[in-house]
Amino acid sequence: MGWLRDLRPAMLAGAPSLLAILTAAAGVMLLTSGATPSDPGRFMWLAEHAPILLIEISHFLSSILGLVLILLAFGLSRRLDGAWWAAVLILPVAAILALCKGFNWEEAAALMVLLLMLAPCKTAFHRRARLSRMEITPGWLLSAVAAVGGAGLAGWWSFQHLDAANASVLKIVADQDAERALRSSAGAAALLLAIGVWRLLVTPAKPPIIGETDPEFPRVLAILANAECAEPWANLALRGDKRFLFSPSGESFLMFGVRGRSWIALGAPVGRRDEKLDLLWRFRELADVNAARPGIYGVGPEDLPDLVELGFSIQKVGESAAVPLDSFSLEGRRKGNLRRSWRKTGEEGACFELIPAGGAHCLAGELKHVSDQWLANHAGGEKSFSMGGFEAPYIWHFPFAVVRVGSRVLAFATLWTTAGRTAFSIDLMRYADDAPKDVMDFLFVELLNWGREEGYVAFEFGMAPLAGLEDRALAPIMSRVGNLLFERGEEIYNFRGVHRYKDKYDPVWQPRYIAAPNKWTIPMLLADVGLLSSGGMAGIGLRSKKPKDKKPKEMAPGKAREKTAA
Repeated sequence: MGWLRDLRPAMLAGAPSLLAILTAAAGVMLLTSGATPSDPGRFMWLAEHAPILLIEISHFLSSILGLVLILLAFGLSRRLDGAWWAAVLILPVAAILALCKGFNWEEAAALMVLLLMLAPCKTAFHRRARLSRMEITPGWLLSAVAAVGGAGLAGWWSFQHLDAANASVLKIVADQDAERALRSSAGAAALLLAIGVWRLLVTPAKPPIIGETDPEFPRVLAILANAECAEPWANLALRGDKRFLFSPSGESFLMFGVRGRSWIALGAPVGRRDEKLDLLWRFRELADVNAARPGIYGVGPEDLPDLVELGFSIQKVGESAAVPLDSFSLEGRRKGNLRRSWRKTGEEGACFELIPAGGAHCLAGELKHVSDQWLANHAGGEKSFSMGGFEAPYIWHFPFAVVRVGSRVLAFATLWTTAGRTAFSIDLMRYADDAPKDVMDFLFVELLNWGREEGYVAFEFGMAPLAGLEDRALAPIMSRVGNLLFERGEEIYNFRGVHRYKDKYDPVWQPRYIAAPNKWTIPMLLADVGLLSSGGMAGIGLRSKKPKDKKPKEMAPGKAREKTAA
């Protein structure tokens, strides 16, 4: 019998899929049985030995349990222990009801055989989750709708072609069967509708948000300070609106936000490179256990092999711009306009100053005044999730790049830096109403020169949304729609202007992606990214009210960054 022990792991690995199929088939069997005529001989015998009320109730409940088994089959395919327990409890009840509704001993035997197959396979269903948190996908719900509808049609056809005209007793039985079938099918349809509405409204459990006062916050700071692999926007971990998944070593984390059923990781894991794939798997498994939709937003080409390993579908959402600092120069005809803007702003008295992290407290009042003026001219207010906000203590974690004219601060930017000095970027970038016209170009040129002197490799300009999407006949539909918005969607957002502004710094463009287990969930995840970043529907409403610009200025990356995810 040793060969059986050797085969057991393989049998347990395949058991969930096989048992899910058999459970769904059992559910379809019960639905069809409830919607079609009973065997007259068996029914008459049962009616003589059992109360008619018991037969009616058994008939109705049997169809309801058939639908429940179809839905439980989805949980079994996901290896949920709650689905296993529910199936083990429901199958014997369904077998008894099969006997009570029309002495259908074949159905009862099939259900008991399925129970005997399920019972020894408990270890194959190791994912702990309550059934109330099981996400039933639209595809599975449509399958359940098809099963209920198919059973109803089978019953309608059966009763239409029942030849009972010459037997009055059989005619009476058939009429009663038709009423029972109608009640059963209607009950199953009503239950299915209720489950569908419930799945739209219910939300999964949410891990706690980690903020400044949380005991885990120092771990986040320590990982950022020593991260082997981290992009500049990993500093959004300090925003105070993220949830975290830490590696067993405590040297890496993955941050994510939650909206409804969507769990959206912002970028790849931060910390040790050898722990990235394990964190991604744990994130997917945790979301699966909690019946959530996992997604990973903003990842680059270097992360694609890991996402393919997870079995994720991938969609390009834009391109990010990085300026190599060792080759940046203002020389040449292509940089003529940029060179003149930088020189003119300096001649107007602008000067650049870099204030280390924690050193800008003395300028809090001036910085707040500039920020308030900037916000008054831009719709939507402060953002979150994929963007920073002018909020203490978040902003004091970062260096400030300040532009003064005389003694006044007229523009500033907060900087995201990385431990390995591979790249740095801007988070907030705001200017006063009376700042010089080309203050943004002046600030960027000074920052690029500063970064090169500090030993940074590149300056990250952030993402140009929908840039680089293909409009070919065989391109994915989302890419073609995105390309159309990029080319024709100026009324919605200045897509081309953002890309054009960043392109004058001669950056290297790299694609950015969103990844999810299923292609059909990506539009929902992108919508949730926008809502998380804009502060929900209230933030979207504020964005629609465009204030009057007090002075025309070219679209700058600071403005672009604050609109990208929305």
